Amino acid sequence: MNMLCVPGGPRCRVRRMTDGGEIRVAIIEDDCGVREGLATLIESAPGYRIAGTYASVETALGSMAGHPADVVLLDIHLPGVSGAKGVGMIKERLPAVQVLMLTIYAEQELVFESICNGACGYLLKKTPPGKLLEAIGEVHAGGAPMSPEIARQIVTLFQTAGPPERLDQALTPHELRVLKLLSEGRSYQGLAEHFHVSINTVRNYIRSIYEKLHVHSKSEAVGKAMRSRLIR
Repeated sequence: MNMLCVPGGPRCRVRRMTDGGEIRVAIIEDDCGVREGLATLIESAPGYRIAGTYASVETALGSMAGHPADVVLLDIHLPGVSGAKGVGMIKERLPAVQVLMLTIYAEQELVFESICNGACGYLLKKTPPGKLLEAIGEVHAGGAPMSPEIARQIVTLFQTAGPPERLDQALTPHELRVLKLLSEGRSYQGLAEHFHVSINTVRNYIRSIYEKLHVHSKSEAVGKAMRSRLIR
């Protein structure tokens, strides 16, 4: 099912579409003009289909389970739940979905937060239409497309981080697996299901990881693990 914005009327309307094996794309963007433009571009491109368009993360979460997408184009600046935080919520509900962030400016802090929460690519909104379609195909195939400006931000982040940090205590192989899944946006519930353990057991894993890394949050743990070259 496909949802397209109707200027001057209800926020969205719904129409049926057939599944021809194309890459199904959902768009989460609060600007109706941008949202409609992206939907028109994707619908007109062979091999791509719109799975749904939404003005907020909250609206998307209420509908996406019934209208599955392969790739989500997610604006980083949204009312309510921001795109940077929404990535983790989307990945928690729909772990197989690949999230491609869209932004106007290459903001290092939000770039890093989005990646830590499970984003697989990052593009500036000025990206030419052809490049945007290529990026959707790339992220669907397992790649991590980024605008040059975003890639430079990532390089700068690692340059300023300096050489790998040495840890006082080594993480066990199992803790490294947990940390890797955390960096990919898995929730506590997702980890529990993956390892066939209880939520309390997952909390114990993560408490041990935090203690060894001397951190207090997931983003800090992932950031330190990346700087220490524990995960990539």
